[in-house]
Amino acid sequence: MEELIKSIINLFAGIAILLTGMKLMSSGLKKTIGPGIKGFFRKTQNNPIVSMGIGTVVTAGIQSSDATNAMVVGFINAGAMSLYQGLCVMLGAYIGTTITGVLASFSSLSFSTYFLLFSFIGLVLMFFKKEKIKNIGEILCGLGFLFFGLSVMKVAFKNADITAFCQNLFATIKFGPLLFIIGVIITAIIQSSSAVTSIVIAMVGSGALDLSSGLFIALGATLGTVATTLLTSLGGNINGKRSAVIAFFLRSITSIIMLVILVIFEMPLTTFLHSFAINGSDELPIAIFTVIYNVIFMPLLLPLLKPSIKVFTKLLKDKSTDELSKCVHFIDDRMLSSPNIAMMQVKNEIINMYDLAFLNYQYAIKLIKEKNTLHYEEIEKNEEKIDYLNKRITDFLIPLAMKVSSYKENRLGSYFHVVNDIERIGDHACNFLSMYNEMEEKNLSFSDIALSSVEQMDEILQKMFVISKEIFINKKKEELYKLHNMEQETDNLKTNMAKEHFKRIKENKCINELTPFYTSLISEFERIADHLTNIGYSIISPTGDEK
Repeated sequence: MEELIKSIINLFAGIAILLTGMKLMSSGLKKTIGPGIKGFFRKTQNNPIVSMGIGTVVTAGIQSSDATNAMVVGFINAGAMSLYQGLCVMLGAYIGTTITGVLASFSSLSFSTYFLLFSFIGLVLMFFKKEKIKNIGEILCGLGFLFFGLSVMKVAFKNADITAFCQNLFATIKFGPLLFIIGVIITAIIQSSSAVTSIVIAMVGSGALDLSSGLFIALGATLGTVATTLLTSLGGNINGKRSAVIAFFLRSITSIIMLVILVIFEMPLTTFLHSFAINGSDELPIAIFTVIYNVIFMPLLLPLLKPSIKVFTKLLKDKSTDELSKCVHFIDDRMLSSPNIAMMQVKNEIINMYDLAFLNYQYAIKLIKEKNTLHYEEIEKNEEKIDYLNKRITDFLIPLAMKVSSYKENRLGSYFHVVNDIERIGDHACNFLSMYNEMEEKNLSFSDIALSSVEQMDEILQKMFVISKEIFINKKKEELYKLHNMEQETDNLKTNMAKEHFKRIKENKCINELTPFYTSLISEFERIADHLTNIGYSIISPTGDEK
């Protein structure tokens, strides 16, 4: 009984050491090649083979398909990678992750005991001050721990009672599809197909599990690992979610096909894979199976990517985007075939965005001046609309730029800058909202004297909004001088407001706690005036430069 308890402890300790080793190795590899990964990903093209190759190489390097897929989902969410490119990289990641199983199978080699020295060598290197040497040490230490964990597990499985228990258990459930489901569930819990495959390799190597049962569990592990990608995508945008769902859907198809093949041809496949055994141990055959399965099936999925994207784009709709799309009134991608009409309509859409930013400014400044919360929620909703319009208009301008005649290029170039200026005005209005919230929490209010200066600045800005729009719509160059003078007036008023505020503090007519809020407020005013000036001057300079 005492021997059995010791063996059980060894088994759990071995699993812990194995997982620790994999984490250390993955961490060291990420630190070593991590800085170049983003640049590597940027080389993804619409060429699916290249993208898949990048996914394979990166995952083989960092030893984690979950980490690769998490980065891919992040790139898709950020718009830095298309859904199609991301899925190609993910398919490559499933091939790259099989390298861990191959490494684990080397524990069956007669000289594998020497691999344990990696942990000591790595530990020594981790004490060096140089970062690169420390990272290499972490990799070697993790690799040593991986083999040590497998070694400890094998010792545990040599206990006759544990081996007999496992053999009887898997003999009872000797049903391929059920073993496949067990592999899926365990991997979804552990969140690492490599870890589950390594444990299966140790069990097969010690005789606690036969080769055919191990194949079904290892196959289930290849599907279970997609659960991590699904979890990663939950907090992202709709394309990130689509990528995870499509990856799961396609992996399910290949897994089920392979499961059927395994059930029908279990004996001949097992016999074939057994030919790869080293010293009579079936550890390498498990690793070879995962490699062959992924190398054959992942490229076969490439033609299914685009049809799957079309189907799931229709099935998984972004409700928030559908609602926001209602704020787009003038532009439509079908207009791109008529560039002249598209130019007129995009200008109208920019004015629509401008009016929304002006409205938000009015609501936000009213909140500051009067603490009027009537439009509180509307400010936040309008900001979402402004951000959406910013992206939608910019996405429309990019293909339009390739179609317009050369003499309209400057005007179209100015539109990019105007849209950005309007978006920044919207951000400043939201900053007023944040300022109001913080002041309310601290029970702070501006004095009547301070508010009179705020009122004065607001009056100038309200006029600037009107003039800037008039200049933009009707190209009234004669109004630019007036806009310039008003912008200079806001600069001077900002300086005077700051001086007067600090004067009031010295005279104990104002409290110092208001300083960060008041100085931020007048800075926000000054920046809004700058953006309005840029919009006006965009009719003579693409960048809105007054010079």
